Amino acid sequence: MIHRAVIFDLGGVVLGSPLHAIAAYERELGIAEGFVNRRVAESGAQGAWARLERGELEMERFFREFESECATAGAAIDAREMFERMSEATLPRPEMIEAIRRIRGSGLRAAALTNNWVSEGEPARELAPLFDVFIESSVVGLRKPDPRIYRLACERLGVEPPEAAFLDDIGSNLKAARALGMATIKVVDPGQALRELERLLGLRLLG
Repeated sequence: MIHRAVIFDLGGVVLGSPLHAIAAYERELGIAEGFVNRRVAESGAQGAWARLERGELEMERFFREFESECATAGAAIDAREMFERMSEATLPRPEMIEAIRRIRGSGLRAAALTNNWVSEGEPARELAPLFDVFIESSVVGLRKPDPRIYRLACERLGVEPPEAAFLDDIGSNLKAARALGMATIKVVDPGQALRELERLLGLRLLG
C-alpha cells in the first residue's frame, strides 16, 4: 500500500505527554497508578471526560463532575490542578515538528487529530499551520476512538483509510484506526516512532 497521508495525535505525539503529568500527580496523591485513565475509560461515552472532549461541557462543570466521578470511585482529586500540570507538560517536540515539515515537503499530506477541550483549543491551534488538516474533537463533536472521526480526517485529506498512517500514544485509539485499514504506530519514544514511520514511508525524517 502506498501511503499518501500521515495523521498525528497531538498530546503525547507532537507535544509532550499529558499522561506523564497525570501519572506524576497520582503518585503525589498516593492513589493507584492509572486511576484517572481507568476512570475515563470506565465512565464511557457519557462520562464527564468524554463529554468535555466532544465540546458538551464547560470546564468549571467538568471539574465538578469529574471530581465527583473520581470520588465515587474512591479517590479525591483536584481536577483543575491536574489539568494545569497536563498543560505544562504538553510542549512541542522539535523532532516531530521537523518530521511533519519533511512529510509535507515530500508531497504527502499531514493532519492533526486530537481529543481536546474548548479551553485547550487556542494554544493547540498555534500548530494548525503545520498541517493540511486540523481536527479537534471539541469542535467536530466526535472523539477518538469513534470511527467517524478517523473517516472525517481521511475525507478532509482526500484519502482512503488504508492510504493513511496514524500515530497516537493510546492503544484504543490505534486499534480503532487499524480496524479501518490504517497503518498505525504507537508513540512511546518519539525517535523510535519516527524511525518506524521512516520505514513505512521510505522518507528520511530524522537527522
